[in-house]
Amino acid sequence: MKEANILIVEDEDVTRLSLQNLFEGEGYRTHLAANGEEILAVIESHNIDLVLMDINLPGKNGLILAREVLQKHQVGLMFVTGRDSEVDKVLGLEIGADDYITKPFNPRELTIRVRNLLNRLSRTDTGAVTTEGDTEVIQFDNWKLDPNSRQMIAPNGQKIAIPRGEYRALRLLMENRGKIVSRQELIRRMTGRELRENDRTVDVTIRRLRKHFESDDQSPEFINTIHGEGYRFVGNLDS
Repeated sequence: MKEANILIVEDEDVTRLSLQNLFEGEGYRTHLAANGEEILAVIESHNIDLVLMDINLPGKNGLILAREVLQKHQVGLMFVTGRDSEVDKVLGLEIGADDYITKPFNPRELTIRVRNLLNRLSRTDTGAVTTEGDTEVIQFDNWKLDPNSRQMIAPNGQKIAIPRGEYRALRLLMENRGKIVSRQELIRRMTGRELRENDRTVDVTIRRLRKHFESDDQSPEFINTIHGEGYRFVGNLDS
């Protein structure tokens, strides 16, 4: 994906221009946005492959905008931001971002991360990593999971849009119903990267996923925690 389309979302003019020059120098096509309204306009008018987004933006912050973008569009997303707290990093990855790098960054490291991420996304699109191309609705215990819209449909008909990371985790667990899926396997499916030390991204994602359909998070009906190993889906899949 050497000629990938990259959308740079940054409200600081100097940083935005610097990122544009950096990635155009690497041979990518770049597009620019400074706020939420511009983001959607660019994505809808160009075939964007990857969004590089700051968190500190005017109006809606990047975390909110990222969730909205990923619920509507199949794009890669990396946060490039000055916010370096662990809470922001975990939340950013949990809502579906593929990577997170803090300012000031090494330009070479950033370009390498972007290249590797685009390669992972390319493999995902061809089905080598996930099965997101599936179109058949999956049913479990009166719930439905619609791969086309990435929505869960409750027994009462309510539709719940779920972020890409949650969707990928749930699909992997369902594909291995009754088997223990390690955190390493889950993080690979969710983001394409390896599990890092003290990384709580998977646990936060599972906790948020459970809130959609578990009546009691302390006694989950569908996703069991296997302490020290990972998680297991025990719901009844309708064939």
